[in-house]
Amino acid sequence: MIPLSLGEIASVVGGRVEGDGTVTVTAPAVLDSRQAERGSLFVAFDGEHVDGHDYAVQAGRAGAVAVLGSRPTALPTVVVEDAKAALQALAAHVVARLREGLTVVGVTGSRGKTSTKDLLAAVLSSAAPTVATVGSLNNELGVPLTMLRSDAATRFLVLEMGVRRIGDIAKLTGLVAPDVGVVLNVGQAHLSHLRSRAAIARAKGELVQGLAPGGTAVLCADDPRVAAMRSLTDRPALTFGRAEHADVRLLDVALDRLARPSFTLRTTVARAPVALPLVGAHQALNAAAAAAVGLAAGVSLDAAAAALPTVSLSKWRLELRDLVGGATLLDDSFNADPDSTRAALDALAAIEGKRRIAVLGEMLELGDGSEAEHRAVGEYAAVRADVVVAVGARTLADGAGERAVALADNAAAVQWLRGRLAAGDVVLVKASRGARLDEVAGALVSGSRDVLVDRPMTDR
Repeated sequence: MIPLSLGEIASVVGGRVEGDGTVTVTAPAVLDSRQAERGSLFVAFDGEHVDGHDYAVQAGRAGAVAVLGSRPTALPTVVVEDAKAALQALAAHVVARLREGLTVVGVTGSRGKTSTKDLLAAVLSSAAPTVATVGSLNNELGVPLTMLRSDAATRFLVLEMGVRRIGDIAKLTGLVAPDVGVVLNVGQAHLSHLRSRAAIARAKGELVQGLAPGGTAVLCADDPRVAAMRSLTDRPALTFGRAEHADVRLLDVALDRLARPSFTLRTTVARAPVALPLVGAHQALNAAAAAAVGLAAGVSLDAAAAALPTVSLSKWRLELRDLVGGATLLDDSFNADPDSTRAALDALAAIEGKRRIAVLGEMLELGDGSEAEHRAVGEYAAVRADVVVAVGARTLADGAGERAVALADNAAAVQWLRGRLAAGDVVLVKASRGARLDEVAGALVSGSRDVLVDRPMTDR
């Protein structure tokens, strides 16, 4: 973050200073007092269950020098009526001051946003200092927090943008209009809120409509709903995908024994081989998206191809790990929808092993089609796994038929796995975030017999 005194911050957000207004914030804003560092601004919310103002002292001990909140605290505080609106206003102000020389990239899609954002960070940071969303902080709070991590040295700002309702992305692009906006796909995530894929496409299309003057849309040529977004803007567009007409075309995808893809990226003037350290054929398409954004931002195809293998994915996204007893864990427990679950099951089926076990939980926010989607995923899983452990997902178990083991909760799943995992087994763990199947993977890491060695796979 650029250095700002409390007086300057109060002027930007329309608040008043309680305490020393000369105190200067020099480090990023945080919502969690434990994440504060020397010079941070702690943003306090009076929530339904927790009042952040009560943690101001703890934030100060961690290094925060001031608070942005709705009432005075023990630290110097900018007091405002609406802390969220103030945080957004401050973020917009900071990026506006840095706008010359800063390229802003927005990333959205029903699945693959975070992996693509991580691939993009690898590509762009190989060219110049880059700030990118941490994890999946992609909402009305996460985006401004990422914006506030920018400083005078930043040349690329990568913002993952999520959506639950029409207008969500429009509000985010209202804070900062991206120079490049990439739309990956239109899937089934958040159907319970948006009701139809047409509505999801409309919500995702707001990124294309919100581009900065002279901005570039980067669109998936393989998804008709995304390709149709070309009509939403008169700005330039680049496409990526397997389609013959794609500007960045994905060719010759092959998987190694751990389901890690090698492939070729081709444009009209260049081609480059890539081997990713990530699991799943679908990651090749995400890499093509990242390369296309790189081209729009001035990074050559060769440079992007060289940078892609250096990627480090956010937590719980198809993390492949060894088990002490000789089995393997594929931890994809961060979130799930039908499309991403099928992709994970494809990866499970492609990994060499004696027995493949899919531990699957509920996929949330699917709306009226939830039961049918769970049954269909169960059927799909039964073809790609030897055993389908359905945790709190009875309909999914019904779809998997004779290969299903229906268990009530995570504790039962942990007990079942600990008693049955053997050398050569490959076990996938995947569900929506609300199912918290990361607890299952975490229990295996805890130190009991047949536990995980907490290190990534290195053999190629």
